[in-house]
Formats: sequence, C-alpha cells, structure tokens
Amino acid sequence: MKPSLLVLIPLKDASRASVETAFDVVYAPDAAQRTAAIATHGETIRAVLTNGTTGLTAAEIDRMPQLEFVSALGAGYENLAVDHARSRDLVLVNGAGTNDHCVADHAFALLLAVVRDVPQLDQATRKGAWRDTLPMHPNVSGKRLGIVGLGNIGEKVARRGAGFDMEIGYHNRKPREGSPLRYFDSVQGLAQWCDFLVVATPGGAGTRHLIDKAVLDALGPDGFVVNVSRGSVVDTAALADALAAGAIAGAGLDVYEGEPHPPEALLTLRNVVLTPHVGGRSPEAITASVDNFLANARRHFAGEAVLTPI
Repeated sequence: MKPSLLVLIPLKDASRASVETAFDVVYAPDAAQRTAAIATHGETIRAVLTNGTTGLTAAEIDRMPQLEFVSALGAGYENLAVDHARSRDLVLVNGAGTNDHCVADHAFALLLAVVRDVPQLDQATRKGAWRDTLPMHPNVSGKRLGIVGLGNIGEKVARRGAGFDMEIGYHNRKPREGSPLRYFDSVQGLAQWCDFLVVATPGGAGTRHLIDKAVLDALGPDGFVVNVSRGSVVDTAALADALAAGAIAGAGLDVYEGEPHPPEALLTLRNVVLTPHVGGRSPEAITASVDNFLANARRHFAGEAVLTPI
C-alpha cells in the first residue's frame, strides 16, 4: 500500500502523475481544499509536499499524527514550522540545487531588462518611436555587482556576472570559505560599493526588510536592485519611495510583499520591472524538483538518509 501524501501546492499534470506513482495523493492546492483535506484525511497522512511560500503550520502538523516526512519543493522553507516539526522528529527536506540555474538566469534577465530599459523600449518601438528620441541607458558589463547571499544561487549569479566582466562583491553573515570574491560585513557597505545589488538571501524573520531605506540610500541614484529571494527581504514602502524620488535608478523584482498581489505603489513606476515569482520555474527546474522530492521520499520510506535535508 502506498503512503498517503498531502499536496498543498499546484502541480502540472505530468508532475502530479509522477507523484501519484509513489503515493496515494490527497491534492489540496488552495486554502479551502487544504482545510477540508486535513480535516478529512489528517489521521492517515504520512507525508506533505509544500513550498516555502505555502508552508505548513504547527497546528496543521498536530492534526496529522502519522506524519513523518515533509518536503518543500523548492529551496525555500520560510513558512514551514521547522522547530515544531523537529520536535515531532519529522524528516524535513527541500529542493536545494534543483532550480538554482533557473533563478540565476532570471536574476540576470531582470537586471538586463531594468538597466537597459527593455520593457519601455519595447513599448516605445511599438508606438513608432526611434532611438534618437529616447534616453540612453548604461552598460551592465564592466560594472560592480553586489550579491546579498552567496549561497548556491548567489554563487551562480556571481558566475554569470564574471561573464559580463563585472567586479563582484558579496555579503553573508560570515565570509564564505574559499571564495575569492570580495566580502563586505554589512549590506549597507556592499550597497555603497556596488552599481547593481542582487538579493538572493533566504527569507524569514532574520532577513525581513534587510534591504531598507539606509541600504537603498547607500546604493544611490545610479544604482539598481534586483530581488529573486523573498518579498519580505525588501522594504516595499522604502523601495517605492526611493524609486519615485530617484534615490535609486531602478529595480527588478520577481518577488514582493503581499504576493500574489503586486504592491500598488510600484505599479505606476516606469523604473521597475515586475515578474510574478517565476524565477525558479521552468520545465527543467520543475522536473528536477519533483525528481528530487521523489528520490528523497523513496529513501526515507526505505529507511535511508535523505539527499537534501533541511
């Protein structure tokens, strides 16, 4: 008999079919279905598949007495009640490494789009404008790239930056052992040094509003910020004020506070490029994430160590 799995996130047909080969699936990808599914099936659920945004609460864990395995499909797990899950001796895994290249690609797509003003130029061209009537925009190549969070994704952003002949610095809580890149012990110091600030740090309480007014002021009127981490890391009100006042030159955001609704204060600004939290989504990344989940699950239920523990 296959173990019972509660799926709390939307899955495409192919992904869902793959998961159903290994589990008896209870599919509850929205809030109403989630509440009903836990009430109806909570006593028998042995595994949960979620993601960092959707999470899993301590109260929900307590309604599933047979629960033993929880997986976040992507790398993030900020809304998963980790401490409570560990108090229950649950096995926790994530999708670390499965979509890093996709997120790093998207970070650079946002950087290029906002610095080179690609969306606005596209609209102007469709309206018949020619280059002589439009403002010029700076190079990306040869500039200083600051990375907040030199984890797996941040490291891949750095590699892409090297391909653009960029000077690269980073901020972590502590220097990354063996990294040849320049380390800054504060985000504000990094922002003051760089031209472009790419945010790739984990979300959660520890990084909430890490990018605040002081950091944006340090970045300055010629600086750009790109966020591919979590919306909570950037102070939206401070960012909107900085963009509107010209305190920074522009922003590219794949994530924002209040998802799935983009902040109203940003929607009328021409110097911001927005995408709907798709940085880690591609056919290749989703397939790799699902495959990683299934590999972890097979190992757990066979009594073996999992591959990507939290």
